[in-house]
Amino acid sequence: MNIKEKTSKLLENRFGPVFLATLLLCSISLLTRVTLLIYSAASFDWSVLNLLKVFIIGLFYDLAAASFAIIPIVIYVWLMPSKWYGRKFNRILLFIYFFFVVFTLIFNAISEWFFWEEFSVRYNFIAVDYLVYTTEVIGNIRQSYPINSIIIGMVVITTLIVYFLRGIITQSTFNKTSFGERTKIALILLCQPVFTYFCVSHKLKYLSSNQYVNELSGNGMYDFGFAFWNNQLDYNTFYKTLPIKKAESVLSHLLQQDSASTFKNTSRNINNPGAENRMNVVLISVESLSAEFLGTFGNTQHITPQLDSLAKQGLLFSNLYASGTRTVRGLEALSLCIPPTPGQSIVKRPDNHNLFTLGSIFHSKGYNSRFIYGGYGYFDNMNEFFSNNGYEVTDRSALKDNEIHYSNIWGVADEDLFTLSLRELDQDYKNNKPFFAHIMTVSNHRPYTYPEGRIDIPSHTGREGAVKYTDYAIGKFIREAKQKPWFSNTLFVIVADHCASSAGKVELPVDKYHIPMIFYSPGHIAPGKFEKLTAQIDIGPSILGYLNFSYDSKFFGQDVFKMKDSDERAFISTYQSLGYIKNNKLIILNPNKKVAAYKPDFTTGSAVTIPLDQKLTDEAISNYQMASYLYQNGLYGFESKKK
Repeated sequence: MNIKEKTSKLLENRFGPVFLATLLLCSISLLTRVTLLIYSAASFDWSVLNLLKVFIIGLFYDLAAASFAIIPIVIYVWLMPSKWYGRKFNRILLFIYFFFVVFTLIFNAISEWFFWEEFSVRYNFIAVDYLVYTTEVIGNIRQSYPINSIIIGMVVITTLIVYFLRGIITQSTFNKTSFGERTKIALILLCQPVFTYFCVSHKLKYLSSNQYVNELSGNGMYDFGFAFWNNQLDYNTFYKTLPIKKAESVLSHLLQQDSASTFKNTSRNINNPGAENRMNVVLISVESLSAEFLGTFGNTQHITPQLDSLAKQGLLFSNLYASGTRTVRGLEALSLCIPPTPGQSIVKRPDNHNLFTLGSIFHSKGYNSRFIYGGYGYFDNMNEFFSNNGYEVTDRSALKDNEIHYSNIWGVADEDLFTLSLRELDQDYKNNKPFFAHIMTVSNHRPYTYPEGRIDIPSHTGREGAVKYTDYAIGKFIREAKQKPWFSNTLFVIVADHCASSAGKVELPVDKYHIPMIFYSPGHIAPGKFEKLTAQIDIGPSILGYLNFSYDSKFFGQDVFKMKDSDERAFISTYQSLGYIKNNKLIILNPNKKVAAYKPDFTTGSAVTIPLDQKLTDEAISNYQMASYLYQNGLYGFESKKK
């Protein structure tokens, strides 16, 4: 019996619809895999072995996903009485079911394409996270893509496929099987998802050093389900650990350089002799601003003229690395100054009130600490987090309709955000309050739309236009701030929250974490470059150090202006891979208590495996383990000395 005859026999069986549904899922998943492979051809590590990994392991995960997807049809054909099975209403129900199946599979394939285009990975907990904010996500999709045309196209293609399969769909309706016989088959089929849930490892696809090989070996639907159930990763359960006393001892050695007294966990006293420099501070965290966009770092597109000018007038940090790949990671690093813990950002976790933050330090010094955001602050839990951790929150709801020149689903145009910010800062100055303001921009984000007539690139034409518009808005803000009486006593810190893309051939491509930062304060800061390796979590302590503040600190970050060459290091991460850069080496901690060492190329992002450096490994483990330990045990809280 040839394959065609065997397939025909399976389709004519009572459980033929189950086999057909599985075949459709695997076929469309295969087509999706091939399409993504072709799209990523330049970054794929081409070899026969890698192709076998992609398609064999990929088929395994396709079948794993199918074991869950077929549950409804298995139950249906099992429980449907044989005397009803051949009737017209049964055929109608099967047609409806397969229309839904095919439409869902096509919808998923297109969604995977867009997700891959944005992140170069299969679904992960970011995709799950988007379900919480359907208004913003659906709005972003509608503003970025011709969604109505896409849906119409999907309906037409689905209809054609179901019409083409109409004979196969109804083939099994005349096959009669006793309840006992089909119960045995149904129970076997229903045990498969149970086996998959408990016995199939999500890590099976991670068999290559090339990240594209690993991701293409997966199945988006299976990965989505895994991420849904596992978007929190307990450090002690999944990662390599040290005895807690040893981890604390390693951190003590690393952090005592800026401390003048006893050390407990990360708590120590920062003592800066002399008078405090009580300047205002405006911290602008710019959405998705990769260092590679700036002419200062070699870009020739001339899309950041304002930032390039400010870089020449201020102190440019040329060797700074972001903690993660999403805004909430940047906000976590800038406010908490703590290494990124695996899973969800602390900004979005429960029990994240009254933590030790940069805003709480400024507040304790008599400053008005603000977080100002151009969108609605409920997104990514920003209002909840900042308002309960030492900041006064202002979002787009503070603007009247006639004050908004332009907005998209993420928020108002950056120029309107800065107009709002100037208004709030003027009020603080009028009230004789020094201020610390963290301003979060939104315009440099898909759908890349902004007011017309500001720059020479039309709206909605791509990332370069959004970068140039954000640059324009920052330049306009600085020019308007120069007219304010508080400008001469203000430090402006302009930094990215993360890069525009995190995709690379390796697990953690270091070039995709390289971000710019400028300290700008005419009359206070001389033009220059700061070239030491700097972590995003160092920004808060360095601002406080520049202001010569003395305070009790719990920060993992350090004052880079006092940092010795031997103390240079940076943290980079995804939601599960935790990286530690030091001495031109990269230590990566992964679930299943895996540790690996690499020598990264900071220009291309590629990396080669090297033997583990035990000292650096212990430092990496200590930082990440203690960050998780302090948060989970309520030891990273802020204790004000004010009565």
